[in-house]
Amino acid sequence: MNESVPLVELVRSGLREGVHHGSVVVLDADGSVLRALGAVDVPMYPRSSLKPAQAAGMLRAGVELPEPDVALGAASHSGEDGHLERVREVLERHGLTEDDLQCPPDWPLGTAARDARATAGFGKQRITMNCSGKHAAMLATCVQRGWSTEDYLSPKHPLQQVIQDTVVELADEPVAVTSVDGCGAPLFAISLTGLARLFQGIRGLPVADAMRAHPWLVAGTGREDTELMGAVPGLVSKIGAEGVIAFALPDGRAVAVKISDGADRARLPVAVGALRALGVRSAELDELAESPLLGGGQPVGTVRLLPGILD
Repeated sequence: MNESVPLVELVRSGLREGVHHGSVVVLDADGSVLRALGAVDVPMYPRSSLKPAQAAGMLRAGVELPEPDVALGAASHSGEDGHLERVREVLERHGLTEDDLQCPPDWPLGTAARDARATAGFGKQRITMNCSGKHAAMLATCVQRGWSTEDYLSPKHPLQQVIQDTVVELADEPVAVTSVDGCGAPLFAISLTGLARLFQGIRGLPVADAMRAHPWLVAGTGREDTELMGAVPGLVSKIGAEGVIAFALPDGRAVAVKISDGADRARLPVAVGALRALGVRSAELDELAESPLLGGGQPVGTVRLLPGILD
């Protein structure tokens, strides 16, 4: 099947207001497909769900970083003070400054952090862009390996070549299209099934250990990856823009989700539904399964997985 399917519904005051379509694949520990809905075998852009593989590529290239900085290298951080402090520390240790970052200036991803920066009189900055941790780690890799830093985002740069090879190996399929992500780094299109396989491979690597040990650095306060990894011991999870999320359990079972219209609010209900289908249940997951729809500032409905869709 190469078309997305209905996955998530919006119910307001008992009436279905809308439906988000998408695709989801659930893999068993041996790599076999337990459940597949929608377009799981056609190229898609994983967006920031590729960051753990990019960090794994940096480690393969020989970078040496403390574990928290490895987690930050796989992060879409909220731009909170603790995130920015670590990014600056990585840069300073390698003789770099914020001016060496080639991600575009942006507001912090976290609402509270963005409001605080604006109140303090700051505008968009490269360091507050959610990918600045990854870019700092990429620059650190280049410095340690003696590679040029001016063109570190070029697909032909040795760092990006190692990263692409790492993605291909972990996904067990070739890159279908190479594009440019929002942060300026090369972006590799693979299938949703390939993304799930990639996370099966990631789970046993040092980058996964770092992410599990420091989930707040991977995301931030109240963010999806922080909450999911806190709710499920041993889980390694990473969201991506345009409604993507992928994760793997310690036993090797893995899930990848893509919401067709890019609605980020729809990915978490599908992720929790997939975990429940795999027998993973907890009170923390129950709290993440649905998000409220507001009317006049008060909850009047919910965003939830369609009943029975992953049973």
